[in-house]
Amino acid sequence: MRRVRWTLVVSAAAMALAASATPAQAAPDPAPPGANDFECQPTAAHPRPVVLVHGLGATMSANWPYHAPRIKAAGYCVFALTYGVDPRIAWLPYSPGGVVPMEQSARELDAFVDRVLDATGAHKVDLVGHSEGTVMPRYYLERLGGATKVRRFIALTPLWRGTEIGGLAMLRDLAGPLGLSDPLVKLVAGFCGSCPQFLRGSPFLSDLNSDGESIHGIEHTNIATRYDELVVPYTSGLMRDGGTNIVLQDVCPNDLNDHVTVAFDPVVTQLFLNALDPAQAQPVRC
Repeated sequence: MRRVRWTLVVSAAAMALAASATPAQAAPDPAPPGANDFECQPTAAHPRPVVLVHGLGATMSANWPYHAPRIKAAGYCVFALTYGVDPRIAWLPYSPGGVVPMEQSARELDAFVDRVLDATGAHKVDLVGHSEGTVMPRYYLERLGGATKVRRFIALTPLWRGTEIGGLAMLRDLAGPLGLSDPLVKLVAGFCGSCPQFLRGSPFLSDLNSDGESIHGIEHTNIATRYDELVVPYTSGLMRDGGTNIVLQDVCPNDLNDHVTVAFDPVVTQLFLNALDPAQAQPVRC
């Protein structure tokens, strides 16, 4: 929780400083180990490239240094992108991703998937997302035609019905009758365009969920943790109308990993690999 608050504080301060500055070239974000080899050719055993989609405030290098090389070692072509960087702070040594409205980020994912398909000659990809990397791709899949290009969608700490973190959704609702809800949302969106979209009952989520939570033709796997301090309640990530729902503690009762640390959990790696290739699923070692 402290990490997220600190990220938002730093982001807001940086944006204020950047407003009067001349934009500079975006700071490079190196690919995580094992990812973004555009010469990689999928094999018959693993014909679909795996595209990794990071969470709010992260980048591809920050979110995937643990899982990416392990998925690569299992024989997959692995790709990752950093999306949603606010151009006002793109020059910073660390520019948090996912902070622009998710509709904009979905277009970046659309272009990246097309690039991966063109380079590898594959017909479809599998998506593996974490946090915002589970919600934003839904817009790509449902509104930008991405469902025709994706076979499997593995979601880590998803929030299909939003979050109640810190009582912010309740505060928004209470401020509505006073005419303060819209100004409050606009204030937050001024430095994090995606943040209000995560809240339970947001127009963004209501629009996506109007067609149901699962997407026809996509094989969904949802992985949640009971110790998620950012997706509140954690059950928001368990689909009501399809897919395979997994709670980490139902697999390994002593697994204490939370919203952030699941990105470095070997149990999660094996769950990823089992979901990518169910026919070759291996027992999970706790």
